[in-house]
Amino acid sequence: MPEPVDVPISDDVIRLGQFLKLANLIETGSEAKPLIQSGMVRVNGEVETRRGRQLREGDVVELAGQAARVAHGDVPDDLPW
Repeated sequence: MPEPVDVPISDDVIRLGQFLKLANLIETGSEAKPLIQSGMVRVNGEVETRRGRQLREGDVVELAGQAARVAHGDVPDDLPW
């Protein structure tokens, strides 16, 4: 597994589909559903097929050789989304 990049979220939880976009693992939110349903996304090392899966601090999401970890903190204001 690649070393995950910490991606801060402003709430206690975030849905998997939203996190994929926030972490720049996908370009648009519409990409999330087919990728997740096809079994290409892993959460904490296990295939996850639910787009609405609630992620919490410390969860690690993997897609296409990249990994991002949910971190608690303020989301910077200068992000493009």
